[in-house]
Amino acid sequence: MEAGGEAAVVELRIPARPEYVGVARLAILGVASRMRFSYDEVEDIRLAVGEACTTAVEWAAKNQRQDTDVLVRSSISESTLTVEIIDDAGERQEPAESANRDPDPESLGALLITLLVDEVNVSSLDGGTRVTMVKHAG
Repeated sequence: MEAGGEAAVVELRIPARPEYVGVARLAILGVASRMRFSYDEVEDIRLAVGEACTTAVEWAAKNQRQDTDVLVRSSISESTLTVEIIDDAGERQEPAESANRDPDPESLGALLITLLVDEVNVSSLDGGTRVTMVKHAG
């Protein structure tokens, strides 16, 4: 945490390609390990970030936008870690015919994220998506 009580911010920008999701997981592991989280909580955060990044990468591929980046922004305060996954992967709209299929991996991923962190918010951006996840320590 910064002097004066302000949150420290750590940002990582990765290419929207599967081979870089592990880099995001390792980076958030390093950030979360420095806070008052248990080992299991650090692993939960790492998994949630990996899932959100994987979803962004998959949508970039579906929308043929693999040349974009995924931004992982972590705001670290005394007892809270806020992680934003921001992408330019295009709209996340499934075709109507997919409604009759088994649950898609993205909705399972969203459920997993909800179980792993304390708060989740997904919002559409112009040409992309922002996933905000909050985990409270202690």
